[in-house]
Amino acid sequence: MKIINEVMTTAEAAQRWGLSEVTIKKACSGQKGYPPRFTEDECRRSGPRVWLVTRQGMERLYGKELTGK
Repeated sequence: MKIINEVMTTAEAAQRWGLSEVTIKKACSGQKGYPPRFTEDECRRSGPRVWLVTRQGMERLYGKELTGK
């Protein structure tokens, strides 16, 4: 597996896992007083509105991706 395929935007992850992008962003940043669900090694901010997540983090929280890539 190529390393470049191990990191993706929340929009790409949402499409691959069949989730809302907002759901993934909230898992990155936390919500309503709850801490983030992703670890520091699984998610990071890459600009004002862009979050990057790892395949490992997505699989830990949401299981295997739907598209099977």
